[in-house]
Amino acid sequence: MSLAHERARALYEARRTGEPIAPFTDEDPSLGMAEGYEIQQELVSMLEADGDRVVGHKVGLTSAPMQRLLGVDSPDHGPVLSSVLYPDGATVALGDFVAPKVEAEVVFTLGERLQGPGVSVEQARAAVADVRAGLEIVDSRIADWRIKLADTVADLASMGAVVLSERRVDPAEVDPRLVGMVLDRDGEVVDTGAGAAALGDPVAVVAWLANTLGENGVCLEPGHVIMTGALHAAVPLAAGQVFTAEFDRLGPVSVKVGPEPGA
Repeated sequence: MSLAHERARALYEARRTGEPIAPFTDEDPSLGMAEGYEIQQELVSMLEADGDRVVGHKVGLTSAPMQRLLGVDSPDHGPVLSSVLYPDGATVALGDFVAPKVEAEVVFTLGERLQGPGVSVEQARAAVADVRAGLEIVDSRIADWRIKLADTVADLASMGAVVLSERRVDPAEVDPRLVGMVLDRDGEVVDTGAGAAALGDPVAVVAWLANTLGENGVCLEPGHVIMTGALHAAVPLAAGQVFTAEFDRLGPVSVKVGPEPGA
């Protein structure tokens, strides 16, 4: 059994039990992005063996402040799994997560296959079928969010859950760079953002992802959901709270936080 498999198994058990684990980089500070993706791939295989499936991708570290925080100069990525998708207005159970936080994001659905390398921003734009508002609940199975790059990459890029608006907007009708967003918690504004926070243009995130995955022979497929990265600093969740992100042109999307698993 490989070391990547052993580490993936530790993350798998942490997801199952809700008990976080120590950062892999504590034991091995030399671990980098490549090793993180090896662990991630092993973990995805375990989850797929349980019946889960990849329905899209999330891209993280798309803002300059987050890249500076982890000392990197490029984003990271992870899968969006069918088991973590929730509709607008859904209640998520706090007990289903370890240390959840919420982020508002511009979300795309692909209408055409994208295979990198060599995908341009304009090619990515042409492949987008619709744009909508989304909330990502990020979560860390690494104790106390003490993550370095390899840790978060291994942990499915800290994916927890995704809440998607039902309203789908024609990409020809909106410039994602200029989409403003206001996030409120129980009616009180907690943060704001704009689409340009994601690599300067959320569509550029799609092109980056297609080219990065393409180097490993992986394609973005029609119907895939693409989460393009947070427009603001992540906000911790607590039981009983309601978060709503109101996006210009895209409309609102909200999530409620329940106390128990399956609430």
